Amino acid sequence: MSGKLGGTTRRPRWRFEGWIAGMGTASGTRIVLGHWQRSLFGPFSDVMLERADGERLLLAPTRETADFIRDTYSFDTVRLVPVEVSVTGQTWTVTAGPLALRFSTGPRRLLGLLLSVVPGPLAGRPAWSALTDRPARLLLSGVRTRGSAGGGRREWYGARDLQPISAVSATFEGADLGGMTPVEPPVHFGFGSVPRKPAVTRVTTTVASGPG
Repeated sequence: MSGKLGGTTRRPRWRFEGWIAGMGTASGTRIVLGHWQRSLFGPFSDVMLERADGERLLLAPTRETADFIRDTYSFDTVRLVPVEVSVTGQTWTVTAGPLALRFSTGPRRLLGLLLSVVPGPLAGRPAWSALTDRPARLLLSGVRTRGSAGGGRREWYGARDLQPISAVSATFEGADLGGMTPVEPPVHFGFGSVPRKPAVTRVTTTVASGPG
């Protein structure tokens, strides 16, 4: 929505509610899964990969989702492929074109328990994300909860849960990516990275449009 409040034009905002999973692999490929239950596109999932040589790759299910994500983040390559995610207990299974991924989550730690009591409406407020940005930087290396995105857009992340990832297996174009490692170096799709320690974060993401 957009409009003028007190003579100030408010930029249109879009909200995405779901989960972001970030993990590293021994091959040097880092993987970020977005699994969105609510968005302006309806439910969908996407995968961002950064290879050991620095190539940044987006795997998205439709042209509309790919265009929106590409306008918000930076990629060297974009592929339109079916992205399917299933969750059974603590195990996530992802198929996305050349990527086959399976990972498992472990018990919540203290930070996850604290985030799990954050109300949804509060997590969706940009002011809350601004308030939590400094603590997030201190507690989770590489993480930012607000910043500038592509095309002059602004973005805010409101976390509502955090579960550690305990095991990962993945192949890309048939090649084994190796065992789980920290997300190191950080990914460079946008203004911030996912937590260094592999984890799944429940999040409300708000994106505000750029000028014009």
